[in-house]
Amino acid sequence: MSNRPTKSTKSRISKSRKLNDDDMENEEFDDDSEDDSSEESGAVLTSGDDEKRLIGLFGEVEEVKVSQLVGLLMEFGDSAKVESVEEVDGKEVVSVETLPIEFILSTPGGSADDMFALYDIMRVVREQCDIVTFGLGKVMSAGVLLLAAGTKGKRKIGKNCRVMIHSVIGGTSGSFHNLENEFNELRYMQKAYLSALATETGISEKKLRAMINTKVNVYLSAEEAVKMGIADIIV
Repeated sequence: MSNRPTKSTKSRISKSRKLNDDDMENEEFDDDSEDDSSEESGAVLTSGDDEKRLIGLFGEVEEVKVSQLVGLLMEFGDSAKVESVEEVDGKEVVSVETLPIEFILSTPGGSADDMFALYDIMRVVREQCDIVTFGLGKVMSAGVLLLAAGTKGKRKIGKNCRVMIHSVIGGTSGSFHNLENEFNELRYMQKAYLSALATETGISEKKLRAMINTKVNVYLSAEEAVKMGIADIIV
């Protein structure tokens, strides 16, 4: 998990990537590579019909995908209530149905800032309608909080899905005082992540801190994820 990289710091929940000189030339002059990356970043599944309000995040949690998902969640949240009119004993009766949103996730993690942007919108939208999160394949790092942020009792996970939790990963350079400042920000981000995860799962921050203090990636099966309150239903 990471905060947004600055000139002096790059930190991600997953791995950071540094561009070498050849990469910079490709980024500047290769128009085709820009188009390809744009297509890759669009790994957002969506279906907006009334019967299946479906969104999906496949791949890293990053700005482009998250911006699309935020817009979709807000749109689906605003259109969650559907009125229908039927005639009963010669009188028109209006009934209101609240439609849920299904959110499929398969992600290795990504940016902490973008994770929190999506998480905060999910907290708002689930007051309007249920968000049925569904973890498939892999739900790791930043993705764990997003899976847990679904409507309690309706969060699903695939039987063979792997869940992984770890501490914030970051790298930085610069003056001593700036290094100290950036490390303080990393500590804040980790505390915010653990606090949010504790809120959504019911696991104490103390237990979560003990897990990540092992200094290795902590892998969980679907059964273990349910026991920990990250999901509710194994599919």
